[in-house]
Amino acid sequence: MRLLYAPTSPFVRKVMVCAHLGGLAERIQWLDSAAHPVRRDDRIAAHNPLAKVPTLLLDDGQSLYDSRVICEYIDSLGSAGIFPDAGPARWTALTRQALGDGLLDAALLARYELTARPPEVQWPVWREALLTKVAACLDAIEAVAPTLAAAAPTIGEVAIGCGLGYLDFRFPELDWRASHPVATQWYAGFAQLPAMQATLPHDA
Repeated sequence: MRLLYAPTSPFVRKVMVCAHLGGLAERIQWLDSAAHPVRRDDRIAAHNPLAKVPTLLLDDGQSLYDSRVICEYIDSLGSAGIFPDAGPARWTALTRQALGDGLLDAALLARYELTARPPEVQWPVWREALLTKVAACLDAIEAVAPTLAAAAPTIGEVAIGCGLGYLDFRFPELDWRASHPVATQWYAGFAQLPAMQATLPHDA
């Protein structure tokens, strides 16, 4: 398997956390790419019309995207059980994945407003609205934090953990821990999992 990636992408991190949890990380070859919200990278676009990472290339030539699909595919190859079987536990895990992904979507767009859009066309009101979504997601994470697993996580914990890690990486000024003590306590343990430590984001 080959993965088109960016070292700073929290969605790539989701995939690699799942791969580490399932013992499959060594089977994935990393392919360099330059994903950007405006400038398309032909290396990605050749396999994914959205030209976004992560994109997973299978040995039979098929490509898989986005992170939700890739994570479930990787879990199907391993034994970590990141995606619970049909039933209430599965819907809880998938909804929590949506919560973590929603936080990331809003945070990424807020960052792009400053880093990808020229200053003369930036829209501060739009960025504040996105950060309001981030804050609402943090409050929802705080509410469910007492029931989040630290060991044997589902895709819900993986997505939420990668979301909080991205805020640490790109939005330290938000200081999310100050008003979310339960989530802070959970994340302190979760962030120490080998799969999380092995996938810490970094600027290229």
